[in-house]
Amino acid sequence: MVGSQVYASTPVVLDDAIEERIFSVSQLAFFEDNSRSLTIEDVAAKEFQENFQVNAAFSKNQVNTRASYWVRLEIQKKPDSDKYWLIEFYDQSIDQIEAYLPSAVNGSFEMKLLGDGQNFELREFAHKNFQLKIDNEKEGIATYYFKITSSQKADIRIAIRSYGRFLFYALNEYFLYGLFYGMILIISLYNLVIFMAVREMKYLYYIFYLCSAGLFAMSLDGIGFQYLWPDFPVFNQYAIGIFKFSVINWAILFSIRFLSTRKRAPFFHSLLLASLGIKAIIFLTGLLYDIRFFEISYFDILPFLLIFATSIFVFVKGYKSARLFVGAYGVLFLGAVIKVLANTAIIDHGTFVYYSLHMAFLVEMILLSFALGDRIRIMKQLRDKALKRSLQQYKINVALKEKVNAELEGKVQDRTRELEKKNRLLEAFNARLREKDEEIRRINSLLDKDNWKLKNSIKASFQARLDNKEMTYEEFRELFPNKAACCRYLEQLKWEEGFHCRHCGHHQSGKGPKLFTRRCRKCGSIESVTAGTIFHGVKFPLEKAFYITYSEITGTQRFTLEQLSEILELRKNTVWGFRKKVRAQLAVKELISPKWHELILEQETLKEK
Repeated sequence: MVGSQVYASTPVVLDDAIEERIFSVSQLAFFEDNSRSLTIEDVAAKEFQENFQVNAAFSKNQVNTRASYWVRLEIQKKPDSDKYWLIEFYDQSIDQIEAYLPSAVNGSFEMKLLGDGQNFELREFAHKNFQLKIDNEKEGIATYYFKITSSQKADIRIAIRSYGRFLFYALNEYFLYGLFYGMILIISLYNLVIFMAVREMKYLYYIFYLCSAGLFAMSLDGIGFQYLWPDFPVFNQYAIGIFKFSVINWAILFSIRFLSTRKRAPFFHSLLLASLGIKAIIFLTGLLYDIRFFEISYFDILPFLLIFATSIFVFVKGYKSARLFVGAYGVLFLGAVIKVLANTAIIDHGTFVYYSLHMAFLVEMILLSFALGDRIRIMKQLRDKALKRSLQQYKINVALKEKVNAELEGKVQDRTRELEKKNRLLEAFNARLREKDEEIRRINSLLDKDNWKLKNSIKASFQARLDNKEMTYEEFRELFPNKAACCRYLEQLKWEEGFHCRHCGHHQSGKGPKLFTRRCRKCGSIESVTAGTIFHGVKFPLEKAFYITYSEITGTQRFTLEQLSEILELRKNTVWGFRKKVRAQLAVKELISPKWHELILEQETLKEK
């Protein structure tokens, strides 16, 4: 409280004939305090009064959020008035208002603190706006000073009105708010029921969009602070920015789903997502660093402009469900433009302008609900047409099926008769084949007997030739021309009468991994055809080793080492080494006139034989 000399300039007269007067910042005497250090003693001083100026060109858009604004208001009091009067501030987003009311005691001031930075319960009037009572008991001119500080651009408008006018205006305004928010709630519940029935995400996005729009309007009007978060003034500073971003976010996601932009308008789909990304960056910057970023309102028009343009494009491309969507976002875009123009002081505030966004939201919600219903109706028509076409096609298919079945039955009957005829011919032919088969079996049995005799005769002839003492190398090569012939002979010699495992003695075997090998089925050992013979481990051609062995068995045709080496085209050391092995085998077995197979097989193999 401090006393000061009061100076009047164009005071406002409390006239019962005029219920209210509303003054914008351009009609008020104010001073911009960039230092935010001035006190009531400084601004109420006589020499400071000339600093209060009326700037008719000043608007909300020019408000500096880093400064404080001192507003001076002079009121001509009339104690004989039949009305009670009050001062009201319209902008609910002002952080702090220090109101200095003149006191009857020594010309001092009484300070009252207002603003959305205070708990709602501290307000003198339980109303979304800020009000102060006017003491009209003493006649004279009273000067009021208001220090206004806000982190967001404040709309400094002051109304002086009677209690009756305030009650009439407040009741009607709250009634309209009740209708507005009630319609949002009803439309949200209606679409929630539809979502639970059809389970389409676009309805859920639309519900989130409606709720976000309602909360944004409540934070903008001050209704949210009054009824939803009255004890959280800090959150109230961020509420408008948070719910504004939520509105844009769900509007874009709903539009993408409703218009199927990914398929119908890929270019606009990318633009919508890009605008959402930019808005998200601005929102996070304001939320985490500087709340003044929430004041960037020009960009807020862009997402709705893109949605509006996308809906027009999709509708022109032939998507009939977008017709009401175009109208809905056309109205909302117009309302957003009017609101931004008013906030930037390009157009003057008025009742219609102030509530333009509310009315646009309301019309848009109604049209979007109709658009969703229209989409269902159009989809139902398309479904009915598709069902009708399907039914017609089904009838055609049934008739075609009956025709094809009749033709097939005729062909089947013809084919059956033909098959029966063929079957009779086949049966006769099979009877003749069975007769021939019996005759072939009889002939085969005779051939088997002849083959057995012939095989024994050939085997005896083959053995006789081996036992021939006069066979030359050329004649011998006719019997064993290559390694395969030698291996086949050894295979017959070793395993003709059955396999005998050299490791476990098992008599069953299977084919080995290589040609002329056997695998024991019990121990799994692999045995080659040369194993257990004198030829095991021979490093030169097997047929030549056969001839060296033959030349040693036949004592009548003796060759010198040089002659045998020249005949076989082998080195003398090689011939000498293997001939030595043969002679050692002859000595071990003590055979005087050995037979061919007795020399080839080792002693244990002969025992098995």
